[in-house]
Amino acid sequence: MTALKKTEQERFDTSWAEFSIDGMTCASCVRRVEKAIAAVPGVEAANVNLATERATVSYSDPSVADAVIQAISKAGYEPRVETRELHIEGMTCASCVRRVEKALSAVPGVLQANVNLATEKATIRFTGGDISALEGAVRKAGYEVIHPREAAAGPEPDRKVQELKALRLSVAFAAVFTLPLFVLEMGSHLVPAIHVWVMETIGMEENRYLQFVLASLVLFGPGLRFFRKGVPNLLRWTPDMNSLVVLGTSAAWGYSVIATFLPELLPEGTENVYYEAAAVIVTLILLGRFLEARAKGKTSQAIKHLIGLQPKTAFVQRGGEFIEVQVADVRRDDVVRIRPGEKVPVDGTVIDGESYVDESMITGEPVPVKMVVGSEVVGGTINKTGSFTFRATKIGGDTLLAQIIRMVEAAQGSKLPIQALVDKVTGWFVPAVIAAAAITFAAWLALGPEHALTYALVNAVAVLIIACPCAMGLATPTSIMVGTGRAAEFGILFRKGEALQSLRDVDVVALDKTGTLTKGRPELTDFEIAEGFEKTEVLRLVASVEANSEHPIAEAIVAGAKDLGIGALAVTGFEAQPGFGVTGTVDGRKVLVGADRAMTAAGIDVSGFTARAKELGSLGRSPLYAAVDGRLAAVIAVADPIKESTFEAIKSLHALGLKVAMITGDNSHTARAVAAQLGIDEVVAEVMPDGKVDAVKRLRSGGRKVAFIGDGINDAPALTEADVGLAVGTGTDIAIESADVVLMSGELTGVPRAIALSQATIRNIKQNLFWAFAYNAVLIPVAAGVLYPVNGALLSPVLAAAAMGMSSVFVLANALRLRTFRTA
Repeated sequence: MTALKKTEQERFDTSWAEFSIDGMTCASCVRRVEKAIAAVPGVEAANVNLATERATVSYSDPSVADAVIQAISKAGYEPRVETRELHIEGMTCASCVRRVEKALSAVPGVLQANVNLATEKATIRFTGGDISALEGAVRKAGYEVIHPREAAAGPEPDRKVQELKALRLSVAFAAVFTLPLFVLEMGSHLVPAIHVWVMETIGMEENRYLQFVLASLVLFGPGLRFFRKGVPNLLRWTPDMNSLVVLGTSAAWGYSVIATFLPELLPEGTENVYYEAAAVIVTLILLGRFLEARAKGKTSQAIKHLIGLQPKTAFVQRGGEFIEVQVADVRRDDVVRIRPGEKVPVDGTVIDGESYVDESMITGEPVPVKMVVGSEVVGGTINKTGSFTFRATKIGGDTLLAQIIRMVEAAQGSKLPIQALVDKVTGWFVPAVIAAAAITFAAWLALGPEHALTYALVNAVAVLIIACPCAMGLATPTSIMVGTGRAAEFGILFRKGEALQSLRDVDVVALDKTGTLTKGRPELTDFEIAEGFEKTEVLRLVASVEANSEHPIAEAIVAGAKDLGIGALAVTGFEAQPGFGVTGTVDGRKVLVGADRAMTAAGIDVSGFTARAKELGSLGRSPLYAAVDGRLAAVIAVADPIKESTFEAIKSLHALGLKVAMITGDNSHTARAVAAQLGIDEVVAEVMPDGKVDAVKRLRSGGRKVAFIGDGINDAPALTEADVGLAVGTGTDIAIESADVVLMSGELTGVPRAIALSQATIRNIKQNLFWAFAYNAVLIPVAAGVLYPVNGALLSPVLAAAAMGMSSVFVLANALRLRTFRTA
């Protein structure tokens, strides 16, 4: 890399990064880019190299990195920003997370580094280049990079299974040697008969030698993992949870070794041994880690379930016959056969046959969907009784299921704003604990009763062991993992984890009308005939004429007739008059279909249906008239019908205490008619396609938080502008990409469900954080011995180890409760 010249003080005061840039062709490009970057506030110097196509930038404020990227783009060039995931092994607590983030952020070119303890992944945004520097930074911090995760979805390696087996073996080994050690020492204190037996058969000195052997086997056997991580971190002055365990157990074991082999070095009366404390602490912490690892495996079950939906093989047409191939070998445009009960292997379009397909694992909706020629099928869904063939359109990482897996993984790996508090605390937590232990030791040594050294050691060890920040590190990410996974089962995809928190705080839910509240396509809703006419015959005549028109209303009338089994007849003399209607001759009869002004122009009296037309208009429907041979024959109403689920969704939103607003381009009269039907609180009508952003801004007045739900291309800016954007999954790709949350089923009932799940997840996180902080706030002073002057109570290091392990298990168990989340 080409580094800027800096003095040591300048290096201390400034940050620097390199940015890869595409599009530079000459020296003037270099000058333009340097000028653009230098103009960014906070940038101290910029040096652009045309040959390497990189800019080296020094700045006093690291937050200007994104501004530098924007400046390069505005100058007409393309900055390369990559996002990578690293799978990191060895992290055990919140301080580990903090350390890895700090190490990654210090790598030149890294814009942002987020580390998730629950998923054991680091997500890094950086300005391109070799990732070896990132891996090196992680290893230098004392952790191991397993492999960089690619964007495409794939099964988790069985490393987790092996880790669980290794922990189970370690716990068993430690327990086998700890149990007799515990019986020998604590049994002698609690049961006189055991003490007599030990004295008569083993002897006092030999008993200590035996305890030394048993404790050493535990400490430097299964417990060696703590030393491998904790000691290097102590030497780097970056202690972590492993360091606390090492300090506590080593202090207990080391003191006992001196008492056993060199008792003359200790004050008289303090030659006690604590071998059992060191061994039991290691065993209990290993047990806690085993339970924690098993529980953490359950938090990712949603991803495992989604991955399990992917079939392994597919029947593909090759050389005129269908053969079974691996799903990975399916190519785009292959013809794939699906038989009853089989899973659809990839996305595609049905070209022959029909069936019902269960899409519940994708949409959360239990009712199977009918598939006919032209229908889109989704990989991972289950075919029911029929059979069909389809042409593959999306394969591998492009399938909807793979995209869903990536969305859920991204949300699970993200950090919520509430996590900032945890990050601040854990930055100084472990060093503060070590300081507290040192103060505890010094205080007991100076102020303690007889044998003060013993009290000082025991209480300092208890402080070190009780204060593990595991629970704090797991409090937020485990709830996010379980909450977003549960949401995916309901067909709700949180594309951005932050939406989990921000969605909980919304005050107003704004909805686009067409395609969101309604089905998005006009339908024939009313067809009432005048006296002297027969309904089927008039509808056949009207549909025949309208079949020649391309107007959406005409299509709705034709479709409505077809649904009733009424076919169209041949038409002669067809004529369309924009704004009025259409005319034509069907089977020798003159037919006119149009608005009231078309009838008036033709001299036809519509007064008989005037009241009914007004009533239909008040319901938000568009009334038309039909005349046959110069006589008024029928009044017709066409409307974009409200989805069946819309009423229930708005009722649920009101039950959550939220205001509901509708934003639409429809005229005010129609909009208010629909709003009155649905019980919508606010209406913003006659909004042009580019005016929805302003509408969202107006709704935000008074400090209200606004969630916007839409499905169309013209909704994308409003989805981005809103505090939370929710896209209906049946909508356009652009709308989905602009949203924070995607409702895969296309049903609005997903909105109150998403909000309720958001509230439950944040509530769960707060419970976890309260437990994690309260646990440390209460038990650290108890471990230090503050209750001793009051009632003589002390916290044994053994009990401290048990409490520490259970705190993490409690947090994980509480997070797993979200798996049972239900909505009314």
